[in-house]
Amino acid sequence: MTESDRPLWLFGDQLGAHFHQGAREVLLIESENALRRRPYHRQKLHLVLSGMRHLAEELGERATLIRATTYREALAEYGRPVAVHEPGSHAAEDLVRALERDGLVAEVLPTPGFALSRKEFAEWARGRERFLMEDFYRDQRQRFDVLMDAGEPVGGRWNFDADNREPPPKGASRLPVEPPWWPEEDEVDERVRADLDAMGLDTVGRDGPRLFPVTSAEASTALEHFLRHRLAAFGPHEDAILGEDWAMAHSLLSVPLNLGLLQPLDVVRAAERRVGDAPLSSVEGFVRQVLGWREYVWHLYWHFGPEYKRNNGFRARVRLPEWWAELDPGAVRAKCLKSALTGVRDRGWVHHIQRLMVLGNHGLQRGYDPAELSDWFTTSFVDGFPWVMPVNVVGMSQHADGGLMATKPYLSGGAYVNRMSDHCSTCTYDPRKRLGEQACPFTAGYWAWLHGNARELHGNHRMTRALSGLRRLDDIEAVVEQELDREQF
Repeated sequence: MTESDRPLWLFGDQLGAHFHQGAREVLLIESENALRRRPYHRQKLHLVLSGMRHLAEELGERATLIRATTYREALAEYGRPVAVHEPGSHAAEDLVRALERDGLVAEVLPTPGFALSRKEFAEWARGRERFLMEDFYRDQRQRFDVLMDAGEPVGGRWNFDADNREPPPKGASRLPVEPPWWPEEDEVDERVRADLDAMGLDTVGRDGPRLFPVTSAEASTALEHFLRHRLAAFGPHEDAILGEDWAMAHSLLSVPLNLGLLQPLDVVRAAERRVGDAPLSSVEGFVRQVLGWREYVWHLYWHFGPEYKRNNGFRARVRLPEWWAELDPGAVRAKCLKSALTGVRDRGWVHHIQRLMVLGNHGLQRGYDPAELSDWFTTSFVDGFPWVMPVNVVGMSQHADGGLMATKPYLSGGAYVNRMSDHCSTCTYDPRKRLGEQACPFTAGYWAWLHGNARELHGNHRMTRALSGLRRLDDIEAVVEQELDREQF
C-alpha cells in the first residue's frame, strides 16, 4: 500500500481490504458524470454505489465519501493530494495521469487486484506474436504453484476442459445442487435505490433485488458457500444451459472479483484446498477461470492498448438493433436468444456459454459492429468493466482481431445449442432446418456467415471441416438470401 501517510483514493471497483490495507485515510468519490456517461444497467449502478457506501460505513472515520459532478471537482474539494491504484480503463488511466500533472494525484500504485503485475506480464509477453490463453495459464500455474506437484500439474494434465462439457441432465429443469448464497439488502441499498430513482439516469434493464455481494464479508461468505456446496457440481455442466436454472452451478463470483472484493490468489488457494472434496476437473475448471482467463483478459487489455477495440477483421458494420440495445426479449422468438436477453434485462448477468455461444454467436453471424457490441456487453452486464469486454468480445467472441488471441471464430449452428441446452425442444424454430419458416436463425446464420467469409477463413486449419461442409450445400444461395431478408429472430 502507500508508504506515506497520504490519503488513498479508491475507485468503485477497488473495494476490498487488499486495496486499502495500511491506508490511514481513504477517499471515495461518486461522480455523477461517470454515472451518466453511458446507459448502464440499473443493477450495475446499484452494485457499485452500494459497494462504495458500504465500505465508507465500514471504515468509519477513516473514510471520506464525496458526491460531486466530476472526480476532479471532488479532489479539489478534498484539498489534499492523494495516492491511487492503477485504475481499470484506459480513460481512467488518462484521467489519473492528468490529475497527477495537476498535483491532485501524488502517487500511482500497482493494483493489488490481480495476481500478476503489469510489469511481470510485459516480461512474459516480450517477443510473442500470438497470445494463447493456454500458454499464459500454464505459466500462471507454475509461477504461483497452483495445482502443481513437484513441477508437474496435479493429476497429470493441465486442462480438464474435455471433462467439463456435459450437456444438461436429460429431463431435468434444474441441476441437483444447493442454490447460491444470496445477500440481504439493507438501509444502504434502500438509500441507493432512492437516489438512483431521483437522479433520473438513462439506464437499461430492470431494477431488482441485489443478487451479488458488495462487501468483503458478503464476498467471503459467497465464496465459501460456493466452494463447500456447489464447486463439485460446477465442472461437468459448466457449459450447459437450462431455461429454469439460470445460475446452474456457477460461482457467481465475477461481480465481487471485479469490484475488487476478493483477491484472486486467495480465491484459487481456497479452491485448491477443496481437491478431494470436489473432483479435480471442477477445481481446475474454476481455477482456470480465475487465475487463467480473468488475469489473461486484464493483461491483454493493457498490452493491446485502446486501439485494440477498433479491430474489425470481418468488416462487420451492422448497428445493434433496437430490441437488442434496449434489452427487449419480447421482440425475439428464438428460445435461446430470448432467454439470454431476458437474463441480461432482469439480472445483468448470464453465464459464459450464453454470452459466447448465444449472444456473441448471434452478433458474429449478423455482422454487428465489434466495438459497439463490446460496449454493449460492458454497460449491460453487472460484471462488465471496460477492461473485461474488449478481449472477450472483439477477440474471442467476434474473432475480429485477426487471431491475436484465439485460433478460430466461436461460431456454431443450432445443433450446439440443442445439444447443450433444453431450449430447442420448445422453440418455434427447428435447429435441424436452414430453410423455410422453421429455419433456425443460428443454423441458417451459421452457413450464411461461412459463405460470406469463406475467403477470410481460407487457410485456417481449424475451419477446414466447416468450409468443406459449406461446399457440399446445394441450397446455400437460397439460405443466404433468406438470411439477408430475415426480420424475425
